[in-house]
Amino acid sequence: MPPAHAGGIGISTSGLNETMVDYRIPDTRLGDDLLVLRTWNPDSEADVAAWLAGVTDAEFTRWNTPTRTIRSNREARESLLRRVDERSKGISAPYCIVDRRTDSVLGHVGINSIAWEMKRAHVGFWLLSTARGRQVAARALAMAGQWAFDTLGLHRLELYHAVGNEASCRTAQRCGFALEGVLRDRMFQSGDFTRFRDAHLHARVASDSRFERD
Repeated sequence: MPPAHAGGIGISTSGLNETMVDYRIPDTRLGDDLLVLRTWNPDSEADVAAWLAGVTDAEFTRWNTPTRTIRSNREARESLLRRVDERSKGISAPYCIVDRRTDSVLGHVGINSIAWEMKRAHVGFWLLSTARGRQVAARALAMAGQWAFDTLGLHRLELYHAVGNEASCRTAQRCGFALEGVLRDRMFQSGDFTRFRDAHLHARVASDSRFERD
């Protein structure tokens, strides 16, 4: 588990069988010269609209089949409220990717399903159609990933995507997430909860070289 002083996270460190006493994830704003990563705001109409656009985008739904369908602003706001709740409980750290120059929302990157006792988490991302082709995902993933190692004290980050999703595969490899294998029937087929498809598993560990950003 991360030390009690790291990033404001206070937990029990007396052994792996102990439960956490404090799940706080610091509300850290990240950024470089092109991007800002900030928390999503369920009270912001712009954030709600961007979240709805992202999770209903044809490319997103081609490669992902969320168990909760989002079709309206109300459902999008409820989804963002769940993300806020997950952050408060130490389950995940969702970030809104924003263009530093225009302040427009570009997409999402998240440190998800945090297993504190194993110092492990999953990472995921998506981009709005207008942000693709500019290496936004790679820059955001690098920032969030290094923060997860440095501030949250995690050791292993896993990233998986449907086999055939070449864009996500390139982003993962560009950020140094080694391809470790194929997870059979790991994901639902697009829009179909009765059929499955394989996924590539990529991972990085804290002892790898630091993330590089172009």
